[in-house]
This record gives sequence, structure tokens and C-alpha cells, in this order.
Amino acid sequence: MPRPLNFCMITTFYPPYSFGGDAIYLHRLCQELARAGHQVDVIHCADSYRLFRADPGAPNLPQRDGITVHKLESGYGALSPLLSHQTGYPLLKADRIRRVFESRRFDVIHYHNISLFGPAVLELEPGYSGWVKCYTMHEHWLICPVNVLWKYNRRACEKPDCFTCTLISRRPPQLWRYTGLRDRAARSVDQFFSPSRFTRDMHHKRGFPYPIEPLPYFLDRVDQDWKSPGPPPQPRPYFLFVGRLEKIKGLQDVIPEFAGEGDYDLLVSGSGTYEGELRRQAQGTPRVKFLGWAPQDRIGPYYHHALGVIVSSITYDTFCIIIIEAFARKTPVIVHDLGALPEVVYDSGGGYVYRTREELWRAMKLLAEQPVLRRELGERGYDAFCRLWSTEPHLQLYFRFIHEAARRKYGRVEWEADPIPCPSS
Repeated sequence: MPRPLNFCMITTFYPPYSFGGDAIYLHRLCQELARAGHQVDVIHCADSYRLFRADPGAPNLPQRDGITVHKLESGYGALSPLLSHQTGYPLLKADRIRRVFESRRFDVIHYHNISLFGPAVLELEPGYSGWVKCYTMHEHWLICPVNVLWKYNRRACEKPDCFTCTLISRRPPQLWRYTGLRDRAARSVDQFFSPSRFTRDMHHKRGFPYPIEPLPYFLDRVDQDWKSPGPPPQPRPYFLFVGRLEKIKGLQDVIPEFAGEGDYDLLVSGSGTYEGELRRQAQGTPRVKFLGWAPQDRIGPYYHHALGVIVSSITYDTFCIIIIEAFARKTPVIVHDLGALPEVVYDSGGGYVYRTREELWRAMKLLAEQPVLRRELGERGYDAFCRLWSTEPHLQLYFRFIHEAARRKYGRVEWEADPIPCPSS
């Protein structure tokens, strides 16, 4: 029988000290590994979170037994992440990370969002052997100083102009990016993951020299609230937008489609720094309704009863959990043709891809007027979700890549069978 493994996850943000999909993915991964009997330690930086917000705005998510969370607080507040941002080194965090490394014998050290640790954190190692080191590219941080390939703070980046872009975006330049630190530190990693083929290809196109394996995000199949979703949240048909209310998410390009009279509404679930501008834009448009942020345990009925979910990002998403959250409720999607969004739709057949406002309008009209078509697309999305983006296929792929990394590094794998949990219950 394979023995349980010890995992150490390192990330800047972890719930409740977190903002986006990368932290939610990592939380889910940790829960599933712990449920399968593995030990998981998580290192995250509360000092970094407090650069943006004083205290967590959301309740803490439950943690299974077998998960130990190490919250880094240096005593120097913002100085710790700012030093890492500028130097590329985890100067005020390195000693604490090393102490966690030595607290048990880890088999897998897995880095996630390390934007405020600096690339040199990849070079930290335990004083023992036998581990493999992984890194997941949740954003484009390795190839972009503003993380999301959002050029001049106004458009998707078509080609690098990083120094000027950093200044225009009001970010302090990172001089380490003009040295060999990134590639030298990356040599310490045994396996790189990306959430999509698009993200892998973009990193290689922008000069990242190491192999990358796509490892898409997942949802636990226990989230099957479409089986008993409850009543619709409103009597009128509606489309749904879920996500952070930031300019890069493109909702400002969708709102005009709901001006004037119409047979369906737009419900918006989320919050963010662009929310005030979006609400001003929607004034006098009663078909657009802002719900605020809704937690996972309350958002399911909104997905299930929607005519479709609109994902309108205008920059390069590395993946989009929102799409598979819709598919898990048998709801089709309409996505902007950019980044990894069309990849998920084409792999599933569960929706439409649009480039222009006319194409967006046409896709909405089809879903609103043809319920049989909507159900067919929803079933396709759900089938692909079960095959590609639920727990079991994700963990099978994850452990396969870990095994291969161990064989490359040591010529063998200490654990002989995939330690995959039983189906969700």
C-alpha cells in the first residue's frame, strides 16, 4: 500500500487572506489531499495581504484535519513584501520557511502564487533529500511585472514593453527582472504546471525556457447543487456574471447589451475596485442588477437557473473557474475570445465564444429563445466537467506528473500507486 505523502504548499495568498481563484483552487487541492489521508502544510504571507486590505473581508473556509496553515507575519508589516517585490528574495520570510521545511520530511514542495515572495524563494530547500518541487502558474507573474499582461493599465499586452508599462501602471520597477535571477531560480523546480495550454504557450512565447505541463483547475463533484437548486432567484429570465468587478473582467462591455426593454436581465455577483464605475454605468438600466459578493454555498441556484453565464474578460485569463462552476450546474457559457477562455469552451462544447458585441447578442438570443439548445449545451458542459475538471481526473493527472518528476530526479518513485481518494461523498 502506498504511504501518505507530506505536501508543503507555498503561496502569497490563502483563504481568508486571499482575493481570487488561485487561492480557491489551492484550498480545494489541500482539502482533497487531506481527505485522501495526506498531510498538507500551507505557508502564506499575511503581510502581503495587508498591503491591499487590513483584515479578511470573507469568513475563513473550513480546513480538514491533516492541514496545517503557517501564516507569515514578520513584525515589519508592509516592509516584508515590499523588500521581496524589489529584490526578488524572501528576505524577511526565508528563516520561517526553512523552519517549516525542517518540521517534517516533505515529499512534495509545491509553489503557487509567489509574487510577493520573489523568485529566489524557489531556491530554498530542506536539509534532507527525497522531495520534488513543483510550481503552478496561476498568473503570468513569471513573464509580466504587473502579473496579468494588462498593458499600460488599459489593454491586453500584445508584445512586451515592461519597463514603460510598469511606470504607466504606477508600479515600482523590479530591477531583478533584468538579471538572470528568474531563470536561475526556476532551475530548482522539477515540474512546472499551467492551468491551460494557452498559459503554457504564452510563457514559452515570452521567453520562459523550461517545460510546462497543463494541469487545469477542478471542482469537487460534491458541488452538485443542480440536483436540488431551489427556486429561481427572480421571476424574469436572466444571464449571470460572476467574478471580481475589475476593469480587466470586461463587464463594462456587456452592460450596454441590457439597455432598454428586453425579455431577460443581467445579474452581477461580485465586488471589486471597479464596482462604483460599473454601477454608475448601469444607472437607468433596470435590467442590470448587482447582487454583491455571494459565497459558494449560496451561488449555486444563481448558476443553475441562469440562461447562461457570461465571461467577458478583456485580458489573458490563465483559466476561469467560473466556467466550470457553470458547467457543474449544467449551465452553458458565453465567453470572450481571449486567453484560456475559448480553450475551455472548445474542449467541452458547452457554450459560445464571441469576438464582437453582435456575436455576444446573437449567442444570448439563441440561449434565451431555444431552451432545448440551452439544455444540450449544458449537458455537454457537465459531461466535460466530469471528465476533465472534477476531483478524480485532476488528482490522477497531478500525481502522474509528480511521479514522473520523481523518476526523472531519482530514477524511482517511493510510492508505487497513485494515492487518489475515493469518489466524493
